[in-house]
Amino acid sequence: MYGGFYYRFDPTYLLLVIGMLLSLAASSRLKRTFATYSRIRSSSGMTGAQAARRILNSRGLYDVQVFPVSGNLTDHYDPRTRRVCLSQASYNQTSLAAVGVAAHECGHAVQHAENYGPLNLRSSLVPVANLGSTLAWPLFLIGLIFSMRPLLTAGIVLFSAAVLFQLVTLPVEYNASDRALRLLTETGILGSDEVRGSRKVLSAAALTYVAALAGSVLQLLRLIILAGGRNRD
Repeated sequence: MYGGFYYRFDPTYLLLVIGMLLSLAASSRLKRTFATYSRIRSSSGMTGAQAARRILNSRGLYDVQVFPVSGNLTDHYDPRTRRVCLSQASYNQTSLAAVGVAAHECGHAVQHAENYGPLNLRSSLVPVANLGSTLAWPLFLIGLIFSMRPLLTAGIVLFSAAVLFQLVTLPVEYNASDRALRLLTETGILGSDEVRGSRKVLSAAALTYVAALAGSVLQLLRLIILAGGRNRD
């Protein structure tokens, strides 16, 4: 007892700590792996931008543009503008890391062109996932404070939508990496030995999505436990 209040350790905080540690470990591994293969130049001497252009042209995607974007590891494919956006570490660099990441984003462009099912599903979930990420915790906390079961349930359901989005993201990302590695070989951008280096970079990147999903699942479990505790109170 202190000042009229007492402190009781909430064991569910351990779930948050575990999720945070998983995320930090995955992020650290990605940075280390990317740094390692950023120092190894591809034998073709092609930059990430040049590799992306060759890959896109090989699949007839002449209307997909390749653009530089600021930041580090901010590479992405924008299906709305049909742009492969490469970060500074990828666009003008000739490393195995740069070429591998560029190819991965082109893999998303190919998915888009082929109406890849999981990619379409993920795109359809974006509005719901954004809503869930924004409103889930406020609604849950209000419900927890005022013992309002409907708000607790709404918070859990909305957060579940965000978790579902991350779950669907996994096959999309792994498939894009598989496509990237095949395309790098088919187009002659990398040799078989070099592809192994790019694979390590893309595998490390994929682990960040796995860690993010695991962290979100742990948070969802925490919400369910807290809601159950409130019901018993």
